[in-house]
Amino acid sequence: MVISSFKNKIILNTEPVDIHKLNPRNLLAIETSCDETAAAVLRDGRHLMSNIVASQAHIHKEYWGIVPELASRHHLEDIVRVAEKALLEANTDMSAIDAVAVTQGPGLVGSLVVGLSFAKALAMARGIPLTGVNHLHAHLSSVLLCKNTPSFPFVGLVVSGGHTNLYVVNDFLSAELLGQTRDDAAGEAFDKVAKMLGLEYPGGPIISQLAEKGDPRAFSYPRARLPKTPFDFSFSGLKTSVLTSIRKLSGQGPLPVQDICASFQEAVVDVLVEKVLFAAKNYDITRIAVTGGVATNSRLRAKMGEEARKLGCKAYFPYPELCTDNAAMVALTGYHQIRAGILIREDADVYSRLPI
Repeated sequence: MVISSFKNKIILNTEPVDIHKLNPRNLLAIETSCDETAAAVLRDGRHLMSNIVASQAHIHKEYWGIVPELASRHHLEDIVRVAEKALLEANTDMSAIDAVAVTQGPGLVGSLVVGLSFAKALAMARGIPLTGVNHLHAHLSSVLLCKNTPSFPFVGLVVSGGHTNLYVVNDFLSAELLGQTRDDAAGEAFDKVAKMLGLEYPGGPIISQLAEKGDPRAFSYPRARLPKTPFDFSFSGLKTSVLTSIRKLSGQGPLPVQDICASFQEAVVDVLVEKVLFAAKNYDITRIAVTGGVATNSRLRAKMGEEARKLGCKAYFPYPELCTDNAAMVALTGYHQIRAGILIREDADVYSRLPI
């Protein structure tokens, strides 16, 4: 992110803005990093007035994954309607919006461009501040929108279809990356195993549902602990092991799908829990936050909470609607960035990869 500064002023577009006046009452946030078109209105940095999400899951389902061209096309079709609905639900309009926040990356470039272009147009038309938000940082902030929130610092896990990253979160604007996946993200592994079993897309919800009726000890699937890089993750070996067991059992009668789902899920959860708690112990932090789409998984929530208590820690999870991609989390991160004077110019670009 490029910031041009002159003493106490930050350049937005071509007009200098006094950063001491950047305390937006009503902020509109836009999120289009993947296949959800989302908009939210945040008041006074604390009150979420609206949080609208238009999902494309039904569109990409038949392709067994996100088709970037289709995603960006549907963002174009939906973004105005979604933003208008967010304003309507917040009982306000653009004349009352003081600032705009938008996801700038990481994500699908075509999808991100739609959101950034729309946000730029709104900010320029109204002459109000615009900030670009890191999607991963926004996920880490999602837990701070809930009733029970961790104080800083906390160990934060972003676990989704595209990312499995572990951080120490120091404040609203600072997070240190400890480790990340070397191959598949956890959510991606769920999707791929679901496809192996002939289940529907996305795989996370259906595997979780079937796992409730299965035996998590039926199959001894590997847990990649990576002692040389203990905060990193790897799920490729687990995925291969599941495929091997499916092939061995094929033709020997009905597949024990529920047991496979339960055993696979338990292996993923075990690794996530162990890595997070190891980080908490290593950094002497007693607060843990698990965010991202996979954070809706009931087994992960139960085991993380249980094991955290044994260690004298407390685990926090966002509300389910704040785990998957949304604009509320972008709004909160954006609010604190704007208050800090972190703004972007009209020539700002999007990024498929954007580390915190």
